[in-house]
Amino acid sequence: MSQIRSRIIGTGYSLPAKVLTNDDLSKMVETSDEWISTRTGIRSRHVASEGEYTSDFCVKAAQMALKNADMSAEDIDFIIVATVTPDNTFPATAAKVGKILGIRAGVAAMDVNAACSGFIYASQIADNMIRLGQIKNALVIGAETLSRIVDWNDRNTCVLFGDGAGAAIFKAYEEKGTSADRGILSVKIFADASHYDTLCSDSGVSFNQKSGFIHMDGKEVFKIAIPSLIEGVESSLALAGLSLSDVDWYIPHQANARIIDSVAKNLEIDDSKVIVTVDHHGNTSAASIPLALAESVESGKVKAGNLIVISSMGAGFTWGGMVVRI
Repeated sequence: MSQIRSRIIGTGYSLPAKVLTNDDLSKMVETSDEWISTRTGIRSRHVASEGEYTSDFCVKAAQMALKNADMSAEDIDFIIVATVTPDNTFPATAAKVGKILGIRAGVAAMDVNAACSGFIYASQIADNMIRLGQIKNALVIGAETLSRIVDWNDRNTCVLFGDGAGAAIFKAYEEKGTSADRGILSVKIFADASHYDTLCSDSGVSFNQKSGFIHMDGKEVFKIAIPSLIEGVESSLALAGLSLSDVDWYIPHQANARIIDSVAKNLEIDDSKVIVTVDHHGNTSAASIPLALAESVESGKVKAGNLIVISSMGAGFTWGGMVVRI
């Protein structure tokens, strides 16, 4: 029986020009390249300069995705931006992106805050709308300027995060309704609010009228991240009726190389199938997965027809998985 699928037909990304290396950080706080790279796998990250905003990176990533999809802004029916660092408290950054891109009036625009799982959450929303026939083309973006909420005096957190954006164009296609289809084959999302305070901003508009800094219990996050990422993979593959042997690429959330290695070993995924960009991006939260996807498509690593499984875990705690055939 035929089925409408959301096919990813174009990807794009944008990174700040400014690169902050571990050696640069060692001049700002008590740390070293060896200390950071050994514990996280991160060697550098991109950091927004003064006057650069989350929306700027969204727009550039979107323009690249539209060009690669051979589409124009007029074709977009829905914009969704996953971010924890919006330009303004309101309106949504997605609305600003639509204004700059010249999206026509009447097209819905919204932000979603699921932290590092934001792109998977946003993808499920867009995919559901496409499968229900409410829209035909969606612009899905993950973007962050985490450098704005990092305490640069805290060596335990400031070494981890970076800025940037990744975008994908989802287009409705009629497929056969089997696991051999191209497009998004499954999405599973989860949350456990009992860990609300384990990874969070220490401030907020309603709480104290500030944006605050990132607060994290690193050991607890590390402990929970591994089984959560594994569950994201296994649950989404099961929903799609597929197994790990069918997978060409695994794209995990790019938080920490040790977490990625542990997940891959537990799942028995060969290192050659794991896409890793954390070394030069750092943790870009909601931008991490679409950034890794777009870079991999651009480099030719990921090709049309490849089956990809994605999983992420972030503040909230939120986590999830997605299976997509490009």
